[in-house]
Amino acid sequence: MFLKHPSSPLLLLLHLLLFLASAAAALARPSPPPNFLYLNVKPTKLELNHTHILPTLNFSHAHLQVTAQKFHNTTLKLNLLHRDKLPHVHALRHRHRHAFNERIKRDAIRVATLVRRLSHAAAAVQDNSYKVASFATDVVSGMEEGSGEFFVRVGVGSPPRSQYMVIDSGSDIVWVQCQPCTQCYQQSDPVFNPADSSSFEGVSCGSAVCDRLDNTDCHAGRCRYEVSYGDGSYTKGTLALETITMGQVMIRDVAIGCGHTNQGMFIGAAGLLGLGGGSMSFIGQLGGQTGGAFSYCLVSRDTGSTGTLEFGRGAMPVGATWISLIRNPRAPSFYYIGLAGVGVGGVRVPIPEETFQLSEYGTNGVVMDTGTAVTRLPTAAYEAFRDAFTAQTNNLPRAGGVSIFDTCFDLNGFESIRVPTVSFYFSDGPVLTLPAKNFLIPVNGAGTFCLAFAPSPSGLSIIGNIQQEGIQISIDGANGFVGFGPNVC
Repeated sequence: MFLKHPSSPLLLLLHLLLFLASAAAALARPSPPPNFLYLNVKPTKLELNHTHILPTLNFSHAHLQVTAQKFHNTTLKLNLLHRDKLPHVHALRHRHRHAFNERIKRDAIRVATLVRRLSHAAAAVQDNSYKVASFATDVVSGMEEGSGEFFVRVGVGSPPRSQYMVIDSGSDIVWVQCQPCTQCYQQSDPVFNPADSSSFEGVSCGSAVCDRLDNTDCHAGRCRYEVSYGDGSYTKGTLALETITMGQVMIRDVAIGCGHTNQGMFIGAAGLLGLGGGSMSFIGQLGGQTGGAFSYCLVSRDTGSTGTLEFGRGAMPVGATWISLIRNPRAPSFYYIGLAGVGVGGVRVPIPEETFQLSEYGTNGVVMDTGTAVTRLPTAAYEAFRDAFTAQTNNLPRAGGVSIFDTCFDLNGFESIRVPTVSFYFSDGPVLTLPAKNFLIPVNGAGTFCLAFAPSPSGLSIIGNIQQEGIQISIDGANGFVGFGPNVC
């Protein structure tokens, strides 16, 4: 009876509790993504014809030798450049007016080889006669990665010789072209000569390091390696221990491939710095010294700035949004994340969540990859996403498809346009809304922009580097998390 009285203390208390509960629930819910944002068209178009060349980075002669005891207090920080910023590649652009088509060609090859690698791995696991240990060594070898798009400047040898290196989060090997060079492609710097390095030491055939690589043989007591890539590229040479210098930090006894016979699409770079999750990658070799922790911020294409690549626990930012890192035992090189869905205009596209889940055989799932440019989604998911995007862009003039892109717009004459947002919904709850330039990109100098997503040839989803650009991304391998933000580059 007393509950009906409006001035009852118990009723007031009940209302207060209900209010506090609803307020707490609202705070606990993630903020919905915005419905739209603006894309500045004119500056992005101009960037196609005015590529900024960055100054060459040199190394200080004051080096700090790193030991396992004190590395946890040290953070390595490097500048990160896009492939098109390399001086040699820039010179080629004046003779090659099809940089975009070349990039997409490299990208298609990269995706095809990743899919093939993971498909072969899954098939092998399902074969009762196949040994898991044999599969693991196959992945550790770094077989069949494609060419990368982003580079760092590091020192190789003693004294350090500056070299541009491709970074690749899906690769488990570090290698450089070496003299004497039986066959080498053209690179920006002189080819590394191990005879000029006092710290170069060949690896013997009986070494445990040699056993960790697939496709090795023995010549004059030294371990020789061979790594093949899906596009026909390859590197062959001698496995060695060498000093790698990053800024003022010197890391001794890094296992690297010294490639005397090399061919492929690594033009401009001296070699590859593998950042994958396997034991032979640069991250794997640093081991407990960094806890598998590194952070990168890929430079945006429309600026003349550089991105960053940092190693060590000190690189883990405060204020980042963290999601779980998923390990695929069938493919330990790759960094998988839990993607639950995608959204357009603040509304989640109706795609079954299992579309993005990793199967028990190691197939499907979602990989974050620095070497792939364009994000791939399984065909049905891509088509649903694309249709949702086109339904909200009916006001924009359409253009014909270009290369792998089937959703393009003629924005010639526009300076700024309003577009629906594109968001990633993660299984852990956070929602990442992309900047407009991370999903609508120029494909020529005539004002044609395309939706930078494409269908995957399999159930594998790949978050490409275009979608990662400008966002600080951190990998905490020891604790199993991937962080986004809070910084931008």
